[in-house]
Amino acid sequence: MISLRGFWSRHRRKVLVALGVFGSGYVIYKLHDAHRRRISDLERQLEGERQVEELVKAQLQTHFENIQRISDTTTLPSAMHYLRSRILEELDLSHLTDKLMQGKGQSNPLTFEEKLELWERLKILSFTRIASSLWSMTMLCLYARVQVNILGRHLYLEIARGSESSQLLDESDSFSRHGQQDFLATADYLSAHGINMLIMNMQNAATGVLKEKQLRDLFSMVQLRETIIQILESFMSIGGPNYWMLYLVPENATAYRQLMVMSAKGFDDSSILLDVGKLEQLMSETRMVLSSPDFGNIVEISLKKVVDLLVDDISMQLEGISRPSGVPLAKLLPRITQLSLPLLEEPSDNKFIQSIGGLPEVEMFYTLLYANMPIPSHDSSKEM
Repeated sequence: MISLRGFWSRHRRKVLVALGVFGSGYVIYKLHDAHRRRISDLERQLEGERQVEELVKAQLQTHFENIQRISDTTTLPSAMHYLRSRILEELDLSHLTDKLMQGKGQSNPLTFEEKLELWERLKILSFTRIASSLWSMTMLCLYARVQVNILGRHLYLEIARGSESSQLLDESDSFSRHGQQDFLATADYLSAHGINMLIMNMQNAATGVLKEKQLRDLFSMVQLRETIIQILESFMSIGGPNYWMLYLVPENATAYRQLMVMSAKGFDDSSILLDVGKLEQLMSETRMVLSSPDFGNIVEISLKKVVDLLVDDISMQLEGISRPSGVPLAKLLPRITQLSLPLLEEPSDNKFIQSIGGLPEVEMFYTLLYANMPIPSHDSSKEM
């Protein structure tokens, strides 16, 4: 006992220091171990979140690609078929060409003034037809894709919120099943209701641009391109900024419903099953997109691209025939009129539609539109 007390008195300081060092080391070890465990748990959590994020991105990409295919294979072909029939019906120029041809073989041929009047009408209406076909095809192509991207985003958000099956369904079936077919049907609004005003204003624009251009004037391909661009720009300025939206989109869902009722030919209101609140929400989002500067930018790029392709086609047709100084305007008119037909072909055979879809600016616009679409709240959608 005495020896232990002696040992303790002699080595107490050393023992306390040793215990302190050991204790500190143990504490440091435990802290390091806990820190290592936290880092390991955090790395596993981040890895899990990264995998989930990659999965969501892959689902979004697949969904986005499916949405674009729906526009090209379902919505747009039907709308283009209707548009083609309406433009060819409203801008049928055969009665003018028939009169000119008949006047040559009659015993009482047309007077110079009568021929000149027919040629002047043919000049204005030929450019009206090509410009109307070009503008309406381009805008319908862009509009239909805006529609399906808005609907696709809504559908994906519903699925993500768990309000629908967690499995991604076939989008075309889902659009119909979710009652959004009414919104997709507005792609025909241009052909059914907006085309007459469009043609009238396009004819006014063509008249203003062509009033100083004579039938005997030589037209180079550069001049032809500039003339078509001038007509389109004049047309787009009629009525003020974004007035052209009236050709494409109904003023509101209630007015659209009334149009549907009137066109139902004898059916009462109850036969027109429109969810007016939901339709107005979708149309409001559509108008917001169409009035944006970014959409205006892709409209300008797309129209100029189609004009360039058209002029290239005419240039190829005239290769070896035209002089360097150009071709008399009168000889260009039949070719200008005929080029309305390929502009209004089905999307699968329409190189103009395909060229629009392949523009990098257009691809980027729809990618950003789908990814950044504002998320509607449940409350606002219910109130509507």
